[in-house]
Amino acid sequence: MMFKSEKKMRAALSVLAVMFGAASAPVSSFAQDAAAQAPADGQGQGAGAPKLGWYKTCSKQEDNDICVVQNLILANGGQLVTAVGLISVTGKINRKLLQVSVPTARLIPPGILMQIDGGKGQKLDYAVCLPDKCTAEIPLTDAMIASLKKGSDVIFTSINFRRAPNPIKISLEGFTGAYDGEPVTETKLAESQRSLQEGMQKKAEAARKKLEDAQKAAKAQ
Repeated sequence: MMFKSEKKMRAALSVLAVMFGAASAPVSSFAQDAAAQAPADGQGQGAGAPKLGWYKTCSKQEDNDICVVQNLILANGGQLVTAVGLISVTGKINRKLLQVSVPTARLIPPGILMQIDGGKGQKLDYAVCLPDKCTAEIPLTDAMIASLKKGSDVIFTSINFRRAPNPIKISLEGFTGAYDGEPVTETKLAESQRSLQEGMQKKAEAARKKLEDAQKAAKAQ
């Protein structure tokens, strides 16, 4: 069970690299590399995974500087719940994007609806769907960034194949500090990833023990 959890987490880590590549060919080659340096975060509603919150990674590639402010939300077993990335590319290419990835089996036309503090919804159209995830995107504006900084939480709602809304609420605590602050160091990234792995392993072991205890109790009756 432990090895399966680690494999799922590593798969989820690749979400950011893939989703940032969905925007366009020029941006993708830079953003993929920047995102690939990041560890997984868990801040999902009821997901139960360790919580690390918002963080920023930056890198320089060719004639461009790429920074990604992100939050990756995983379930207990390491499965993707929602991945959010605010991408800023400056230099020879200048572009800002907000991209959100969710699990597959979604209705495509509705896209993903973003609501900050329950306000008016902003639709993100899907850019690509892969076998394990669908990614939606929208140009990242100064007004959108300001709203995220002022907000308390943001909800991303996708529609599953049963036509049921699947809202995921993410706290915006720490967003401003991550966006305006310095990027995390490679050492901090490694520590965060290691902490996440250990947390998932402990939860997996606890779940296994709980199941074994329940089975023993049932046999004893």
